[in-house]
Amino acid sequence: MSLIITYIGSKGCVMAGDKRSIGFLGDKNQREILEEELYSGKIKTKDQLTKRAHQLDINLKITDESEKVRKLDKVLVGEVKIRATHETRRKRIYATTNGYHQVELVGSEIKNVKSGKSSIVIFGNKLTKEITGKRLKKHWKSKISLNEVGEIFQKVMEDVAQVTPSVSPQYDLSIIHPQMDHKQAMELLRTTIISDVKELEKWREQLREDMLSKRQDIQMASRIITQGEIGRVKKAEGEKVEVILSEGVEALNMDWNVLAKSGDTIVMKAEQPSPLNLGDLVVIEEENLCIKKNKTPLSCDIILCKSE
Repeated sequence: MSLIITYIGSKGCVMAGDKRSIGFLGDKNQREILEEELYSGKIKTKDQLTKRAHQLDINLKITDESEKVRKLDKVLVGEVKIRATHETRRKRIYATTNGYHQVELVGSEIKNVKSGKSSIVIFGNKLTKEITGKRLKKHWKSKISLNEVGEIFQKVMEDVAQVTPSVSPQYDLSIIHPQMDHKQAMELLRTTIISDVKELEKWREQLREDMLSKRQDIQMASRIITQGEIGRVKKAEGEKVEVILSEGVEALNMDWNVLAKSGDTIVMKAEQPSPLNLGDLVVIEEENLCIKKNKTPLSCDIILCKSE
C-alpha cells in the first residue's frame, strides 16, 4: 500500500511518496481475495474497497498519515514496510546527486543492496508501478529541471490516487541538489546507511525493552492488593507506625523490586492522631489503607502486593 517515486540525476534528487496505510483484519483467505482484487485494479475507489471488505467480513484500518519519505542531510530516504506476525520487512531507497542504494532489511538486518548512478526508481505493487510508468512517459521531457521533475511527480501521484485506493491523494515531495560526483555519492550513501540502520537497531531494542516493561507492569499490577489484610501494628509513635507484613504480602518499590517480604517490618504514616495498640490489624478496604478497628487512614510510599 505504497507508491514512492525517486529521480536520481547529475544535478540532484527528487522523491515523492504517498501517505496511505491499510491494515486488513480477518480471515486469511478472505484477506487474500481482497488484496488480489485491490492490487489487480478491480477495486478502483476507497468506497468500493470498504464495501468489498464488508462483504468479505474484513475489518479495514485506513490512514493517510504515514511518512514514507524523509531527508537525512544530503540524502533522501524512501521506505515501504511489510509487517508479518514475527518480523517487519523494509525496502528502502537512499538517494542523492549521482547515486542511490536500494536496501532490503529484515528487522534491522540488511539482506540485499542494489546500487546505481542515475535512474528513476519506483516502489509499489505491480499495478501502481505500471500506471506510474505510463504516466511518467506521458509527462516526461528530454531536457528537464529538478523543479519540473517535482511537478511531474505531483501529477503522477494525483493520477495514480484516482485509479486505486492503495495510494492516497496526500503525498510528501522533497528535492535536494547537493554537488558531488558518483564516488562521493557512494561514500555518503554508505555512511548514511550505516548510521541509519544503527538508529533502527537502537529503536527496535528500545521498543523491545518498552514492550517487556509494559508486559511486566501489567503482570505486576494484577498483584497489587486492593482489598484485604496487610499486617499488624508492631509499634506506633506519633504519626510513625511500624507494621509487620502478613503471610502472602510483600512490599515493592516503583520499579517492582522487593523491599520487604512476609514477616518483615515496614514503616507507614498515620494521617491523623489516633490511639493505636500492638497487634492492631492493618487492612485495605475499598482501596483505602487503614487500621481496621477505627478506620484510621495510613499511607506509605511503597506498593503492597500479593506474594508470588
